[in-house]
Amino acid sequence: MAHAQMMTPRWALVLGASSGFGEATARALAKAGYDIAGVHLDRKAGLKHVEEIVADITAGGRRARFFNLNAADDAKRQEVLDALEGDIQTQGGTVAVLMHSLAFGTLKPYIADDALTRANIEMTLDVMANSLVYWAQDLIKRRLMGQGGRIFSMTSSGSTRVIASYGAVSAAKCTLESHTRQLAVELAPHGVTVNALRGGVTRTPAAEKIPESHRLFEQAEQRNPHRRLTTTQDLARAVVALCQPGTDWITGNVINVDGGEEISG
Repeated sequence: MAHAQMMTPRWALVLGASSGFGEATARALAKAGYDIAGVHLDRKAGLKHVEEIVADITAGGRRARFFNLNAADDAKRQEVLDALEGDIQTQGGTVAVLMHSLAFGTLKPYIADDALTRANIEMTLDVMANSLVYWAQDLIKRRLMGQGGRIFSMTSSGSTRVIASYGAVSAAKCTLESHTRQLAVELAPHGVTVNALRGGVTRTPAAEKIPESHRLFEQAEQRNPHRRLTTTQDLARAVVALCQPGTDWITGNVINVDGGEEISG
């Protein structure tokens, strides 16, 4: 069964595909033979880089369909899935991978003059955690993902630590890990694995927005046994490895991809 699926056209649906872990994963999966459906939200200034990503993927012989929209919007989600479903109906294939790498939340303290509001917290949890459930539900409901499917979510060590102004994101990461476990159990009969990847501290556009992020980077470099930060490529290579046949018994986990950083601190 696994060999048969490997021979069919395979799409990797990457949420947050224009930068950071999402971009690196999209590029790595394209090199591994997947067509890429990328969802991102960028203003005009960022679209040139998106064009470069698409050009690189297509130059390697893979298809690339990128959608500039809000991945947490129900109607927009249906637009993307309608487009993918139409392509699969005409050309065959499946959505073999869903990578959830949405890093859009509010970085504010709980107690301050400019504190987190209800809207801030609910938006952060909806985008960075709850949206995973809705994408997974619709992929299964539409039968776009089935036996051999792989779903990945991106968590962080901030799910278990207190970092200044990171409270809402930390709550979202804890929620994301819970959703990952629940989905893993409920999707096991469908032959779909679900895992959260906890990358080490990585210099990404999202991480650089954290207040005093330079201190986080310095501390991580000192703590990591390899004396360097995790890179987005480190994480992307792990995703490709976990998509290989024979990894179907690895599900419901929070997997550290950090060179030993988590156990060294």
